[in-house]
Amino acid sequence: MAGRMIEFTSEGNGPVPGYLAVPPSGTGPGVIVVQEWWGLVPHIRAVADRLAAAGCTALAPDLYHGRQVGLDEPDEAGKAMMALDAARAAREMAGAVEELLRLPEVSGEGVGAIGFCMGGGLAVQLATVHPAVVACVDYYGIPAAGADLRRIRGPVLGHFADHDDIATPAAVRALAERLTAAGVAHQFHTYPQAGHAFFNDERPGAYRAAAAALSWERTLAFLRAELGAPRPRREAGL
Repeated sequence: MAGRMIEFTSEGNGPVPGYLAVPPSGTGPGVIVVQEWWGLVPHIRAVADRLAAAGCTALAPDLYHGRQVGLDEPDEAGKAMMALDAARAAREMAGAVEELLRLPEVSGEGVGAIGFCMGGGLAVQLATVHPAVVACVDYYGIPAAGADLRRIRGPVLGHFADHDDIATPAAVRALAERLTAAGVAHQFHTYPQAGHAFFNDERPGAYRAAAAALSWERTLAFLRAELGAPRPRREAGL
């Protein structure tokens, strides 16, 4: 079931584009999907579609507002990431959470967040700024050093690789220590013989099918456990 592009608002900003995927049942727990440094590329939209097929209502905000970087242009992707206004991105992700909470297609009182690489760190940071984020999945991302992890309200599931020169094993250990010090429940999995971006099936050199499949199974089990029972459909405008 393919999703569709929508627009939503965020505090202090104009319209924000995003990709919305709704499950076949018409309602499901809400999940924010946060992009890699390539932008809102087909892989990220496919993740939202997969979440919808699994029963979630997924929204992927387009933090680059239409710009997509080719997967063979890592230098340009790095420049795009460095040019991203972190404060604006935080507001736009929070606006995406508010949009999910308004939608009748969303069940439950809280939402989840899942992100990849740059988006993994941003998903964790989103959990620090919006109290409705009650479950977070981080694929090989490290949040900014200044993120106040004590503000996270729910558990964090992390997927990392043992041969990653970006989210290095040392950086992952440091993140786990920060979460422990902040009193945040977390479970990290490290996948052997895998490197950065092992989940991205559009990057043959990085993709590791076994690690991707196992991490996805764990992700769905985590989201189902943490996002709770459906809430009644709300009337329009409420």
